[in-house]
Amino acid sequence: MTSAPTLRSGPATRGLRGPAARGLVAGWAGLAVAELSARLIGSQVTPLEAVGAWVVELSPGGLVRGSIELLGAWDKPVLVVGMVVVLSALYAGLGYVAERAPLLGAAGFVVLAGVGAVAVLTRPDTSPAAGLSLLLGLGANALSWAWTGRRDLEPEEGPGATRRVLLVAAGAAVLGVSSRVVGRQRELVERAREVLRLPATRPAPPAAAQVAALEGVTPWQTPNADFYRIDTVLTPPALDPDQWQLRVHGMVEREVVLDLADLLERQVTEAWITLSCVSNPVGGDLVGTAWWSGVRVADLLAEAGVAAEADAILQTSADGWTCATPLSAVTDDRDALLAVAMNGEPLPVEHGFPVRMVVPGLYGFVSATKWIVDIEVTRFADVTAYWTKRGWSEQAPVRLASRVDLPRAGATVTRDEAGAVSIAGCAWHQHTGVSAVEYSIDAGPWQAARLGETPSADTWVQWSARATLEPGEHTVRVRAVSADGEVQTGEQRAVAPDGATGWDEHRFTVSES
Repeated sequence: MTSAPTLRSGPATRGLRGPAARGLVAGWAGLAVAELSARLIGSQVTPLEAVGAWVVELSPGGLVRGSIELLGAWDKPVLVVGMVVVLSALYAGLGYVAERAPLLGAAGFVVLAGVGAVAVLTRPDTSPAAGLSLLLGLGANALSWAWTGRRDLEPEEGPGATRRVLLVAAGAAVLGVSSRVVGRQRELVERAREVLRLPATRPAPPAAAQVAALEGVTPWQTPNADFYRIDTVLTPPALDPDQWQLRVHGMVEREVVLDLADLLERQVTEAWITLSCVSNPVGGDLVGTAWWSGVRVADLLAEAGVAAEADAILQTSADGWTCATPLSAVTDDRDALLAVAMNGEPLPVEHGFPVRMVVPGLYGFVSATKWIVDIEVTRFADVTAYWTKRGWSEQAPVRLASRVDLPRAGATVTRDEAGAVSIAGCAWHQHTGVSAVEYSIDAGPWQAARLGETPSADTWVQWSARATLEPGEHTVRVRAVSADGEVQTGEQRAVAPDGATGWDEHRFTVSES
């Protein structure tokens, strides 16, 4: 005889038991559908990305600055994890609310969708169709909530169990397809990068630039994969190079609009240029040197005809980020470039593909716009850029800086037969140049280091020395002297509002043998 199946009724008859679980499933199902549909309709940004950017936009400048200083390139992954945790808590909480007050719970889900709608629809790179993804997500949210809460009298192993399996499978399918769509869009752009033919060369670094073949010394040329990345986007815009356009307007005699082919018809300039981030602490690694290829901004502005009263250009990225750059810095003799290639290759997506701005001698927050789409010739008095409104300086020339690479802080090193150890590092003061680097052992007198060669004043310089030391603990500090005679200050200052100052110092131990 076959025993009768156990029936469930009342509150226990939910396909997923517990209001928190139902809220989580409904919330994430809705968000997954919204993310997927946003990609399918060709939106440049998804709801989750838009909300993340909005969080950054609304955060106090000190909080954003602190996260960059503390986390560096990990600030975006940490933000995403934080958003997942917060959303999960909200979804679970709304599940409890909806269980007891259905209308109030439904209103909560609608409010969350409304936040996403505001974040998406107020972005400069959005379209009205992007709002459709949020409506679809809200519909999926409601269906998931209803499906997981059916109160049918069902056998324990009957349709309810099947429904749970189907729901999990559907969720996995949506996430899988969404990942594939995102990956496909990035894949298409990467494929376009691979076939793009640019008038760019790939020279070797200057032979005498690397002063010492020592393990741990930073390479003079920074590979693309190792180049620092600091920006405000969760996901770099995947821009189709065939659709890219740049508009030059404002205080000009004639507006210029050009696509990538138009840009590449102009004379291409190539140069070694060191970029450094204003958020780089003393001794930090948010600095790198690459071979950049592009069109001089000065030539393009000359075509437009700049008004005599203008003193700035306002640059805008595809994601809406802005920076104001001194007009003099992009029209003087320096190689301020609309760069299309980095180290002989099309720009990586993370570094601004298809076109970005590179200006020697200025910190990136006032010059280095990635994914650039707009240049407005204007006056500083008439504009307020992204970081300026958050308390950072309006104009920010790079500060004279230096760093110790060897010995590493806290390292134990061995003397050679002569009782000496290797000391090495780098120094930079772009568009001014470094004329000397000095080091001090155990707060003793400053001694001159040996310098590598540099192709121009727009790159960093490597330095090295040999110091005869007794076994035990020691310190080494470094300072640079610029080509115009400035001696690097030892005054310790934080990175805000216009760059850190101070001497980099390492404590290390010399072993007996």
